[in-house]
Amino acid sequence: MPMLDTEALKASLPFARRFARALTGDQARGDAVVAACLRHGLPDLPGHLALHAAIAREVPEDPSSAVEPLSAIQRRLMLLTALEELSLEDTALVLGLSEAEATAELAAARENLKRAATTDVLIIEDEPLIAMDLRILVQQCGHRVVGLAASEDAALQLAEQHRPGLILADINLGRGGDGMNAVRRILRISHVPVIFITAYPQKLLTAEGLEPAFVINKPFDRLSVSIATYQAVSAGKVPIA
Repeated sequence: MPMLDTEALKASLPFARRFARALTGDQARGDAVVAACLRHGLPDLPGHLALHAAIAREVPEDPSSAVEPLSAIQRRLMLLTALEELSLEDTALVLGLSEAEATAELAAARENLKRAATTDVLIIEDEPLIAMDLRILVQQCGHRVVGLAASEDAALQLAEQHRPGLILADINLGRGGDGMNAVRRILRISHVPVIFITAYPQKLLTAEGLEPAFVINKPFDRLSVSIATYQAVSAGKVPIA
């Protein structure tokens, strides 16, 4: 293994785990990928990029499908730039592309996202303005919002009633309870992909108990919501690892 900045590597670990989970669509599979990368050795890149690069190489690239709007490289580009918030220069390094190649593929990926599959979405958020913003963003991504829940009980009721194909959940619901607990209750009755929304994603990636495969940083934007919803839905339907 090359000499790495171990402090930078440690600092990047929670976010690299998030990338692996988003790429594979599963907590256990994502963590297994990270463990394999650490065993096999990391590429000679700066510490904050080395693990991301190893993960991108560890997960096999499936052949593109005629019904699949994003190629494997486009998925990686979108996840690294939109969710991991890496610069285009750093993303190109991680994926072994030139900046020109990365720019062209990223532009194609953003255009292809318009053809992504749609689903019914339940939003769990106690702040009315944030819930409204999320509703607009989700609808702009082509999805249907089947309910807004401000509490655990309301979330469970709506999930039972509508059986959504995707859930977007805040962590702190104020007096309405806990978003993680709401999701635990829903997952007992339905297997559905979940995206958590938080200003502190590293607090959700502690290797203790239930952890999300998909996390959006607050404040969020349309692109991050778009790629997260696409990846969450498609990872459960299209094998990508």
